[in-house]
Amino acid sequence: MMARWDEEYSIGMELIDEQHKELFAIVNRIQTLLSDKFITDKYDGIIKIIAELKAYTIYHFKAEEEYMLKIGYKRLFSQKVSHHDFLEKIDSIDFTQIDNDQNKYLNDILYFVCDWLVTHILKEDKLITV
Repeated sequence: MMARWDEEYSIGMELIDEQHKELFAIVNRIQTLLSDKFITDKYDGIIKIIAELKAYTIYHFKAEEEYMLKIGYKRLFSQKVSHHDFLEKIDSIDFTQIDNDQNKYLNDILYFVCDWLVTHILKEDKLITV
């Protein structure tokens, strides 16, 4: 499951679109790690990518919310709730469980992030610039 940027994800605000592209790039790093058959212990890589995903997502959500505030976007609160829920899910990752089945864990993270990102952009972020 590679997360590929597609122009249909563009919301028409260059800064936000570029940040979304970076989130897709992080998701693809998860996929690359998952598919690397030569790395038997992926724990450190998983931890690094999750930390990167969380840090970049916080940065992106802040920029997106500041933009929505600046333009007086009426659904800012629901966006903040959605952003909070995403970060809560990332924070709930149980690192002690990762070693039990690293590939399954990575697959679960990959599926969640990929699905959330595409759905969030298409159903919520696209409304920002309409």
